[in-house]
Amino acid sequence: MGSHFTATHWGVYLPRVEDGRVVALAPAPWDASPSPIGDSVPGAIDGPTRVRRPAVRAGFLDPRTRRASAALRGRDAYVEVPWDEALDLAAGELARVRSAHGNGAIFGGSYGWSSAGRFHHAQGQLHRFLNAFGGYVASRDSYSLGAGRVLMPHIVADMDTLLREHTSWDVLAEHCELFVCLGGLPLKNAQVSPGGASDHLLPTALRRLSERGVRFINVSPVRDDLQGVAQVQWLPIRPGSDTAFLLAIAHVLFHEGLADETFLASHTTGWTTLRDYVLGHGDGQPKTPAWAASRTGLAAHDIAALAREMASRRTLINTAYSLQRAWRGEQPFWMTVAVAALLGQVGLPGGGFGLGYGCMNNTGSGRAPFSGPRLPQGHNPVQDFIPVARVADMLLRPGQAYDYNGQALRYPDIRLIYWAGGNAFHHHQDLYRLARAWHRPETIIVHEQYWTAQARHADIVLPATTFLERDDIGSSASDRYLIAMKAAIPPIAEARDDYAILSALARRLDCEEVYTEGRDAGTWLRLLYDASRARAQSHGIALPAFDAFWQAGRFEVPLPARPMVLLEDFRRDPAASPLPTPSGRIELYSMRIASFGYDDCPGHPAWFDPPGTPYPLHLLSNQPATRLHSQYDQGALSRASKIQEREPLTMNPEDARPRGIADGDIVRVHNGQGAFLAAARLSAGIRQGVVQIATGAWYDPLTPGTARGLDKHGNPNVVTQDIGASRLSQGCAAQSTSVEITRWDGPLPPVTAFVPPAGIAMPPSRR
Repeated sequence: MGSHFTATHWGVYLPRVEDGRVVALAPAPWDASPSPIGDSVPGAIDGPTRVRRPAVRAGFLDPRTRRASAALRGRDAYVEVPWDEALDLAAGELARVRSAHGNGAIFGGSYGWSSAGRFHHAQGQLHRFLNAFGGYVASRDSYSLGAGRVLMPHIVADMDTLLREHTSWDVLAEHCELFVCLGGLPLKNAQVSPGGASDHLLPTALRRLSERGVRFINVSPVRDDLQGVAQVQWLPIRPGSDTAFLLAIAHVLFHEGLADETFLASHTTGWTTLRDYVLGHGDGQPKTPAWAASRTGLAAHDIAALAREMASRRTLINTAYSLQRAWRGEQPFWMTVAVAALLGQVGLPGGGFGLGYGCMNNTGSGRAPFSGPRLPQGHNPVQDFIPVARVADMLLRPGQAYDYNGQALRYPDIRLIYWAGGNAFHHHQDLYRLARAWHRPETIIVHEQYWTAQARHADIVLPATTFLERDDIGSSASDRYLIAMKAAIPPIAEARDDYAILSALARRLDCEEVYTEGRDAGTWLRLLYDASRARAQSHGIALPAFDAFWQAGRFEVPLPARPMVLLEDFRRDPAASPLPTPSGRIELYSMRIASFGYDDCPGHPAWFDPPGTPYPLHLLSNQPATRLHSQYDQGALSRASKIQEREPLTMNPEDARPRGIADGDIVRVHNGQGAFLAAARLSAGIRQGVVQIATGAWYDPLTPGTARGLDKHGNPNVVTQDIGASRLSQGCAAQSTSVEITRWDGPLPPVTAFVPPAGIAMPPSRR
């Protein structure tokens, strides 16, 4: 057993190393509910999916076929090459594109989940490098919170601030009486936090609240979205109808005189406009429980009874991220805030609203929002950007106009994509469309640890180290510990850390001094840690000197003296502690949003009847329990959860019976977007007419490169729509997907997602 803990996004572990190999990761002894995802790491880290050497797509390696072979991405063979050759090729392409088209033709992709370490953070390293090189087209927001991140600054505050300041679980345990959960409180989602989840909080928190007699309402199509509590009522709502449900709650509060008009007058703006809409004064349609019943599938008397109970008890309303990952996804978040304001409990201990309890481990930790070291990114002179979920539109529609958050923008013309620390073929929608879009750029460069679909669709693949192969500092906002992440093993094969790769490129591109500032990785670690000590002090945290921290291996972040209650200061004195909104108050009507003139996101929360669909089953694609997104799908834990190597899909027996589907059958899930194979898992704990499958099965098309084919493995994003939530946010709308399901009776094609692409063995002439 090693002597030093290391951090992952899903927990802290003690690596066990034998003969230079990691054979186990033991969870930290202080963690009462450790994540089992760590079990997948030892077998994967030096397994067959590992990218061991620089590799170049065969068609790209030959200058004569370089441009013409772009359509072979995803099905071409690869040739392993020496590092210098790969770096020279990558640097040459970067220099060529900049010279011919400018830095605005370079898209710096990546997502922030590759490592819990704050220095070896692939996204941060790549963006710093590209800024040193002259800039790049960036992306904004996130797939998880695209609609919420754009909406919330207009009506309350930015999402990062709100998430860091959510009322602590300890306060909820003492004061909350009724916990209304839209989308549940899934234990599996709370395994993770970006930068680390050193002490898993949700199981213990739910047990404490349950012991204190808190009553829970699980408003979700899935019963298991809330487990581990004694008093729970399941309201199996129709997906996408939560805004109608909340509007009906508001109608009861207004109609029966239960709304706190004193609080509304002093702490909100636009509440009378919302009241008129709810009561139907403008459109002639009161948003009554009976009106909502036909849209939600819930009984009108249950909605009305809950509204009255919420008004009579200290009530916390929590809405999961998943609700805003949908068509018109801004509306359920806005109505959550509105109902909490109507109750007059915003800023009270145990009351108000939450937007993501259970979605991340650290939400509700009660600790100061200190996040440890941060790598400076430099300045990006390129002004172009895209909302992150519009990457395929960007590639397919260069120059086309689109709306975003009050701005009229145009998609840039991208010639080169540089991606480090992410897998677009996991989190993007309509993967067949994405694959077609991926043929458009002239060059795609990727840093990867494993042969994911992202790597298989790149031209130049540079092997990156994992968190166990380098020194770093693990730190997450509001987390319990800072962790000194000491390398447990040397780099596998020829893998290099992202900083070393980008430093070598910067040297070739004459921007090394700007990027590295003459420092090696060890010097940067010490510098960034020391710089974080001043920020820690502003939160009342006294960090030890670097050498003491590094020797101790971890530092426990103390709890603040004052318990954390979301918007407590604002409630106490809205004039002295105004919100960062135009009015300084909670905006139940936003003049700023109204001024944008969007018919799909007006100036107040509203209901939109969903468009019709020819497919009878609503597909929910949720977060997995056995991996982080698609990370370590090739690992032991994730593969053990599959049935006949396919991802399990949950469906109601009443939906399975007329289709002749039995538990464990392989099924074909399809719509006009495409199709995938999955394994049926029958359960009465999911609403009839709804099916659910976890995201993250590695994309594995039966015939790569064909339009609208069949994914063999169970990746739901081959059937999800690539549309924006609205013109306001352009956020991901994956949860608004309908499908049909049939039993698969033909020969079962083998899963090949975990087999490395052809031709990666280095030929003798290149050894």
